[in-house]
Amino acid sequence: MARYTGPKTKIARKFKEPIFGPDKALEKKNYPPGQHGQAAKRAKKSEYAVQLQEKQKVKYTYGILERQFALVFDRASRAKGITGEVLLQLIEARLDNVVYRMGLAPSRAAARQLVSHRHINVNGKTVNIPSYTLKPGDQVSVRERSKNLESIAGSISSHSSYSWIEFNAGTLSGKFISYPERTQIPENIKEQLIVELYSK
Repeated sequence: MARYTGPKTKIARKFKEPIFGPDKALEKKNYPPGQHGQAAKRAKKSEYAVQLQEKQKVKYTYGILERQFALVFDRASRAKGITGEVLLQLIEARLDNVVYRMGLAPSRAAARQLVSHRHINVNGKTVNIPSYTLKPGDQVSVRERSKNLESIAGSISSHSSYSWIEFNAGTLSGKFISYPERTQIPENIKEQLIVELYSK
């Protein structure tokens, strides 16, 4: 399956959560999409359906394809610690996500584009792979020739700070300090449902 490029509001309504950020349309129509809308009598979801939906929500939130997600889960299941938490930590350590968290891009999709267009350096070397997994201590910076990009300047003004990421807005550089604790990750995700899905 290719990466989804359709209306984001439609997906957000499907999960009844603003997974792509604030959405006025979602606030007005906080019910699933479809011609029947609010009036539809929806059958109770099976356990499998609930688990699958949680996995799909994570994939859409972070912009990860099915095969990539399966590989990350496999890696998390073989690592020490609680599988669900390790899974989210590995996803949070992706370069595109860290670029987004630093405030260099307004969305994860925009962050992926910055990385793939070779605007981002890791430890002084250009990396154009959005799924590149950072290690604690890795330095992330905007390439010198890309520091005047309007998209970056516009995004920096509204960026939030995270305790596991160090960022200097003056130099447009930062450091991935450590993997975040589960309580530090703001996304509303029930990772245990995903673990149960893969353990079937």
